[in-house]
Amino acid sequence: MSDQVQVAPESTSDDRLWGLLAYIFTPLIPVVILLMEDKKNRPFLKAHNMQALVLGVIEWVINILLSFIVIGCITSVITLILNIYLGIRANKGEVFEIPVISNFVRNQGWG
Repeated sequence: MSDQVQVAPESTSDDRLWGLLAYIFTPLIPVVILLMEDKKNRPFLKAHNMQALVLGVIEWVINILLSFIVIGCITSVITLILNIYLGIRANKGEVFEIPVISNFVRNQGWG
């Protein structure tokens, strides 16, 4: 992960909780957040939501492809630990970058 960490001044405890849930239950909760009009335009959630969604889709694809061999079990555990770690950081109110994913999200105009 990148050392570029910012603390979002506009994050409420509700925003931080949704950020935590977005990473832990990705890609389901990020889709739910996109459907909630009052949540999807919040600056803190906007910073985390698409990042969590893209990360979740990538993780699912990798885990499905690797599930046919033994290493799939290991990558599933690693992605779970990574998502919990990122969720805890989001719950602390941090806005951080995931190296390739954050740049991709910004280049698409999603975040």
